Amino acid sequence: MVSLSAIQLCSKPNVEKNLNTIDTFLKALPESDEHIVVLPECCLFFGGSEKDQLNLAKENYISNFTVNGLSALAKKYHVCLVAGSVPLLVENETSRDEKPIDKFTNSSLVFSPDGELIQRYDKIHLFDAKVSDGQKQYLESTYTQGGDKLSIAVTESANIGLSICYDLRFPELYRQLRLLGADIITVPSAFTATTGKAHWQALLQARAIENQVYIIAAGQQGIHENGRETWGHSMIISPWGEIQACVPDGEGIITTTYSSEALAKVRQAMPVIEHNKFTSKLTSHE
Repeated sequence: MVSLSAIQLCSKPNVEKNLNTIDTFLKALPESDEHIVVLPECCLFFGGSEKDQLNLAKENYISNFTVNGLSALAKKYHVCLVAGSVPLLVENETSRDEKPIDKFTNSSLVFSPDGELIQRYDKIHLFDAKVSDGQKQYLESTYTQGGDKLSIAVTESANIGLSICYDLRFPELYRQLRLLGADIITVPSAFTATTGKAHWQALLQARAIENQVYIIAAGQQGIHENGRETWGHSMIISPWGEIQACVPDGEGIITTTYSSEALAKVRQAMPVIEHNKFTSKLTSHE
């Protein structure tokens, strides 16, 4: 049996506290032959400023403590851990005027049950938008450098396509992940309460239905230390678009079962990929 889980957090701007919280949730997981667990965006540090994220990326560059901490948890509980996202310092690049680029990537990391880092995805679509909430405007690109490659994590039972938060509004990315072989697509997020209430569930169900994949969406939820409010409503959705589990508010964990047979049945009954008349160029990590 393969289990799918999403953990909803209200992360603090404190790596150690967040690692301890994640540890507590992983300890409570039901037994399973194989387990894929997804954490939210910014799972180890949230509620500070973007400059704080950059400083964390610089600190981590020296000791790699965020990656090592997540790797240890995957190994401790023997799960495939999709660590929502962490900031990783951009290395050895200069801008056109030859000044060093002082930025980080917002990166989703996948660890095997042995704790090995098996895949990385750098968030492509950066959230530069005006929202009618307390913060008013978000400019993720100020300190974050967007990625330019798609990523699939290959596990024993399923291929996992990786995305992060704002990517959800760009269906072309999800279609390409499906064409690259994704059976599951993960959506670690920190959706604002305003945009989440309006669009979160509809977008998740659309991405599941149109690509015939399982969607595992793990979100931040609550009012964070910097006053930002996130929507939560973490959920796991079937390839038919059914919400199999959801945790609306507060921190929590949801678990369902992955069925390769159900996935195949949906795809055979309605072969939308084979019927699709549009083509697109694919670029992925090797």
